[in-house]
Amino acid sequence: MTKQVKEVAELTGVSVRTLHYYDEIDLLTPKTTEAGYRLYSASDLEKLQQILFLKALDIPLKKIKEILEHPEFNRIEALEYQKAILLEKQQRIMSMINTIDKSIQHAKGEINMTDKEKFEGFDFAQNPFEEEARKRYGDEAIDRSSKKLAKLNKDERKELSQTFDELYKKLASLRHGPSTSKEAQEAIHEWYEYLNANFGYTYTLDAFKNLGQMYVDDERFHKKH
Repeated sequence: MTKQVKEVAELTGVSVRTLHYYDEIDLLTPKTTEAGYRLYSASDLEKLQQILFLKALDIPLKKIKEILEHPEFNRIEALEYQKAILLEKQQRIMSMINTIDKSIQHAKGEINMTDKEKFEGFDFAQNPFEEEARKRYGDEAIDRSSKKLAKLNKDERKELSQTFDELYKKLASLRHGPSTSKEAQEAIHEWYEYLNANFGYTYTLDAFKNLGQMYVDDERFHKKH
C-alpha cells in the first residue's frame, strides 16, 4: 500500500520539505500522480530507511546517492555492515560514558583515577575520512603519511593536534571574508606549508585545492558545534 508524502513524514519524522528535496536531487523519487501527489511504495520506504542509516553515519547525500545506485549494492550486506559500525560506536560511547562517570566520582573525591583511566574510551587511531582521502590521493600517499604519524610519540602527537587546531580556528575565523585577502592567503599558505612539512607527503597545488574543496563540498564540515 502506497503512502502520500505527509504520511511518510509523520511515519519517519523526516520533514515534507526534506522528502521533496530528496526527490529533486533524484535520491528518493516516488511515483507521482497526474494530480501531482507523491506516492511512496514499500520499496521507497526501505530506500528511505537506508538513506537515514547512511546519513546517521555522517555520509553526505551525494555519496549516499552513489552508494545506492551502485550496481553491486546489496541491502542486506549494507545493513549488516552498518550494524557492525553502530555496535562499534556504541561500545566506544559506552566506554566514554563509563569514563565520565568515573571522572565525576573522582572529582567528588569518591574514587581515585589513574592517568590511564582518565582517557579510556578515546580512540583517535580511526579516521572516518581516510577512505575518502585514499580515493583522492592514492594508497601510497596515505600509507606514507600514516607511517610518519605512527612514529610520533604522545607529546609530538599532542603538539601536532594543537597546531592543527590553531590553524583551523584561524581559517574558520576568516571564513566570512574574501579568500583573496592578505590574512586569508597567509593562513592558507601556513596550512599548506605545515601539511607538506609534517605528513610525509608533498601536496601539489591541485591536491591541496582538492583538499580544500572537500571541506567546502562535504556537509560534515558545515555542521555547527
